[in-house]
Amino acid sequence: QVHLVESGGGSVQAGGSLRLSCSASGYTYRNTDSMGWFRQAPGKEREAVACIHKSDGRTTYFDSVRGRFTVSQDNAKISSYLQMNDLKPEDTATYYCALGYGVYLCQNPARVEAWGQGTQVTVSS
Repeated sequence: QVHLVESGGGSVQAGGSLRLSCSASGYTYRNTDSMGWFRQAPGKEREAVACIHKSDGRTTYFDSVRGRFTVSQDNAKISSYLQMNDLKPEDTATYYCALGYGVYLCQNPARVEAWGQGTQVTVSS
């Protein structure tokens, strides 16, 4: 059974930085797979933040985080990282790690095969 564990959330002031980490276990990470990050703010739907494809490292970013967030991976550890810089109050949300099939995981959340438990990120102004 796939198990995703996230860490690194917390509270920061606007302009600050946080780094989220996600590690997967119980899964054979295929070259056709991707890992990614989604977030959900209170009263809003879950939205994609950033994704990365295993085989070629191709990345996808949600428009509002492009240039501020960087997604990376360690395939040997089946891990993904989200470096978040210049955080804004509107980035406040629960962030979820995801693992699934295909290059465009962020655009196709139905292909997510496993979700993490979520980690809270709170940005104050």
